[in-house]
Order: sequence, then C-alpha cells, then structure tokens
Amino acid sequence: MTDAHRLIDAVWKLEAAKIIGGLTRLVHDVGLAEELAQDALVAALEQWPESGVPDNPGAWLTAVAKRRAVDHIRRAKLAESKQAELVKDSAQPQEDDVLRLMFITCDPILPARDRAALTLRLLGGLSPAEIARAFLTTELDITHRIATAKRTLAEHERSRTADIPAVLEVIYLIFNEGYSATSGDDLMRPGLCLEALRLGRMLAALVPREAEVHGLVALMEIQASRQAARTGPSGEPVLLHEQDRDRWDPLLIRRGFTAMLRARDIGGTPGPYVLQAAIAVCHAQAKTAKDTDWVQISNLYTALAGLLPTPVVQLNRAVAFGKAYGAEAGLAMVDKLVDDPALRNYHLLPSVRGDLLEQLGRHPEARLEYERAAALTNNAAERAFLLRRAGSIAVVTAGPTLGEASAEFLARTDLDAATLRSYGQTLRRLCRSLGEQLPLESLNADQVARVFATAWPNAAPKTWNRHRSAIRSFGAWAALPDLDTRLDRRAEPSTQPTTLAPSQLEMVWGLEVAVRERTLWRLLHESGAAVTTVLSLNVEDLDMADRRARADGSWVTWRSGTAKSLPQLVAGRTRGPLFLADRKPVPARMPATADLCPETGRGRLSYPRAEYLFKQATRPLDPRGVGYTLKQLKAGNRARPEASPR
Repeated sequence: MTDAHRLIDAVWKLEAAKIIGGLTRLVHDVGLAEELAQDALVAALEQWPESGVPDNPGAWLTAVAKRRAVDHIRRAKLAESKQAELVKDSAQPQEDDVLRLMFITCDPILPARDRAALTLRLLGGLSPAEIARAFLTTELDITHRIATAKRTLAEHERSRTADIPAVLEVIYLIFNEGYSATSGDDLMRPGLCLEALRLGRMLAALVPREAEVHGLVALMEIQASRQAARTGPSGEPVLLHEQDRDRWDPLLIRRGFTAMLRARDIGGTPGPYVLQAAIAVCHAQAKTAKDTDWVQISNLYTALAGLLPTPVVQLNRAVAFGKAYGAEAGLAMVDKLVDDPALRNYHLLPSVRGDLLEQLGRHPEARLEYERAAALTNNAAERAFLLRRAGSIAVVTAGPTLGEASAEFLARTDLDAATLRSYGQTLRRLCRSLGEQLPLESLNADQVARVFATAWPNAAPKTWNRHRSAIRSFGAWAALPDLDTRLDRRAEPSTQPTTLAPSQLEMVWGLEVAVRERTLWRLLHESGAAVTTVLSLNVEDLDMADRRARADGSWVTWRSGTAKSLPQLVAGRTRGPLFLADRKPVPARMPATADLCPETGRGRLSYPRAEYLFKQATRPLDPRGVGYTLKQLKAGNRARPEASPR
C-alpha cells in the first residue's frame, strides 16, 4: 500500500460518517448514500495518487459525493426539489448528519450483531474484511449482514423514540466484544475497543448534555486502561485483583475521570452507564486491590440492579457483596441465580461460584464449578485459564466419577446405536453441567433437576421425557434409582402402547430369565394391575390359596402362570417387599423401612430397574430393536375393589 493509499484510508475513516450522514439526508436511503460515498472514495483512489492529496481531503470527498447525489436525483426526475434542498445543505451542521446516521444504523429494528456491523461500516469506516476479522467470521457473512440491514431499514419507517439508548447499546456491544471476546483464541480484540471508544467520543461531542453518553465513555476509557494488565505473557487472563496496576494506562484513566465529571456536572438521576462508570472509578482509585472500597461498589451494584435487574447485573452484585461481606454471603446470592434460565450457558456463573467455594475451602465443589465454566466458554484463553484453576485443586474421590460412570454406561454393547446417541446427549449435558469429576456417589436428584431446568426448560414433552428416560436408565444401572424423583413426566399426545399379541407373549414367556422377572411379568399380564401397584406388594399381603393380594384397598389377582413361580420367588420369606432389588442398599441411600426386607436386607425393586431389565430382555424380540415396556404386558383382569373379593 502506497503512502497516498494509506492517507486515503485514514481520511475515509475520519470523514465517512459525515459524508454518508449528509447523503442519507439528501437521498433518504442509507444504502444508496453509502454507494455514492464509495463512488467518491473510488474517485480519490484514482486521482489523488496522480494529482496529489487536496488541502482539505474531507471537503473534496464530500463535494464529489454530493455531485454523485445530484446526478442520481436528476436521473430520478427529482432535481428541482432536491436541488433546493442541496442549496440549503451547506447551512446545516455536519454533526447533525452524523448523529442522524448513528440513529439509523443503531435502529432497534435490526438484530444486535447487524447493528454493530452496520455501525462499524458506516460510522467507523471499516471494510467488511476488517469487521469480519474483528468478529471472527467471514467477509461474506458481514457483507450479507450489512446488505440485509440496509434492506430492512429501507423497507421500514424508523422511530426515534429511544435513539440515544439504542446507540449506547450498540457502542457498548462493540466494546464488550473487544474487551472480553466471546470466542476465538484471544481474550481481547483491542481494535474493537478502540472503534467503540472513537464512536463514544464522537457521540459525546454531538450530544454534550447527555449524562449517560459521558457515563459510557468514562466506563469504556477506564476499562480500556486495564487492557495491558489483563493478560499474562502467554495471553492467559489475569484477574482484576492480581493485575499489576502500574501497567494500567494513566492517560485513559484521566480521560475516564474527566468524562465522569462531565456526567456529574450535567446532573439528574444516574443512569445505568453512569453507575457502571462509578464502579469503574472505584477500582481505578484504589492503589492496590486491598484498597478497593467493596462496600461502595456493592451499594452501586444495588442501585444498578434497581434500574437494570438483569441476571448478569445480579451476578456482579453478588461478587461485590461477597468481597464486601464475605464469601458465604456472596455464595448465598449466587445460589439464588443458579436456576435462572438466562444464565444456564453463561460461563461466569459457575466461575464465580467456583471462586467463592474455593475461598470457603470447599475445594471439590470449586473444582467442579471451574470445570463447568471451562466447558461453557467458547474462548480458548478463558477455557485454558479455568482448567488451570480446576487443576490446581487436588481432589481425592473414592469410587467412580460421573464422567467415568457415564463412559462405562455408554460403552455397553447391549445398547443399540440410536439409544446410545440419545443417552449420550443426556449424559454429556449432565457431565458438562455438573463436572466430569463429580463423585458418582454424591450425584442426587436435586442436581439432576437443576440441570434439566436450565438445559431443557422449554423442551417438547417427547424430548423432555427422552432425557428423563436416559436418567432413569442410568440411575437404575448405577444403583441410584432416585435420580429422577424430581423430574415429572410431561404429557405427550396420546399414543398408548399396544398390548403384546399372543404370539409376542409366547416369545416373552420363552425367554430364559430369573424367577423374579418371570414372576413379575406373569403377574402384570394376568392381573392387569398397574406396574407401581404390583411392585408395591409385600409378602405378608399374599393370599396364595385364593391367588390374590391386598394392595391399597384393592385386590390384585393372578392365574396359574404366576401361581407356579410365586412360591419359588418368596422362598420362605414371611414379610417385606415381594420383589427385591439385586443387592443391599449402601448406607447413604438406605430406603424407607417399609421398602426394606428385614430378612435379606435388600430393598424393593424400583420401577426404572424393572423397566430397564424388561427392555433389555425383549430388545431381540422387538422389530424396532428398542424393547417392550412393562405396560404392554397388561391384559385380562383389573385390580378389584376389596368390597367384592373373589
């Protein structure tokens, strides 16, 4: 690139907003205005290297662009009225054009990312390639976004009811994407921060009596001052309290303080950006991390939460509260946000929680939270940092972890490919949310319910029930039958399973299975009773002679098939659950006394386990390769009221 071309590029970035803003006022079409401005830029690229750069390059570009506008107006047969408007144009300040252009590019009718791209293109003067590099996407994607935004603006009338807040939102979006990159390998993209600062300063000059504008500028100046100290030698993040404050940029801090003073002098009730800037000022005024006035910051966050009660603000408030009043107080506030759907994929929630847990000495939990946070972030630098924090905490566990158990469960050869995919989705999400290093023995129903509430809150009934089924199967396999107790089954469109045909039943009866399964299946078929009712039967309730048993005020009856195997199942027992689990329960998961056999020490067989075993046994018989359900065995008699026993 020659010196002339570099100069043209610099002039364009300085003057583009004014030129396009003025042309938009003339032609009332932001897309056409940009095309006309680009024509002027092309003329400069063709002429300036030969003729030299004019004394006032901005005025030269503006004049050429307006001539192009007049040509277009003439072709549109609107010359008379528009030429009169053009005569008045020189009397109108260019600043009004730039402000109007800001209002157009930041119109809330556009998606946030499209607003940012269009603003950087028209006001920042960046090329689509430069914007694409900043947002880690393709030039084609940015070009498409800009074209779509222009088309949308041309098709809709714009409202100016919330212009300043809309512009501030876009500028801060651009700054935040540069300050804390949401994806990619680097923690920051300084180019975007600089563009946002330039736009903010430009807006502050255009509307000097808007306190919120100066508040945003102050916030960005002070945050940008910390850029050099936010990363270590290898690009790893450095936490605020660990940063070398000598590396903070004093010039940017002074500029931030100046902008804050302007906002204060304007007066009025502080808005969200002024309050956030005040928080940044508190950090900047502290000579060391220990000098930070966390009580004041906590109070400012409380005021901010009153104006902007978003989950992210509440999370930041909890951090400040923990710093001011202790980690336990902060953790209590964070725990109230755990079930908020808006934060379910927000990596800073488990990151903050992990930090507080680590301060409290709850190291195993802290490590799991750091691992969860690492799994949620798309930024490589942050992920590596969080994994290092997790790795620095030594955790000794007895028995398998959730990750190990999930891998073993999914490695079984008796599961078909479709079931493996389905179960794998559920268990991977469970591991991602709770951490693969979570000791399996500590997994409980509350944790599972929290994952479901954040991962699939609005899932269709079929999807919800599919994930629930995966948990039930995993719990039955892992001898954790209570994992789904807080997961209610969601009603699906009626698709009642058909009962098994006689030929299918004959194949089921021909299977070689344990006496417990053979008796249960026969009893379900012959009695027609609900699965839960049959599993709730106790030995002392059996009336072998009359082939019946009491169950919650009703009689469950059976025929010869059950009668043959029932004595073998009872095997001399006199009381306790009729159908027993495979082994004795561990002390931590001791069932209720009513569900424990006093003679063998084993608990009652659970529905998930019974269903799982039946599906496994009948999978080879099912043409779908899925296996039958216990409900499909129901046929014949129903449980009869006690008032009319046989």
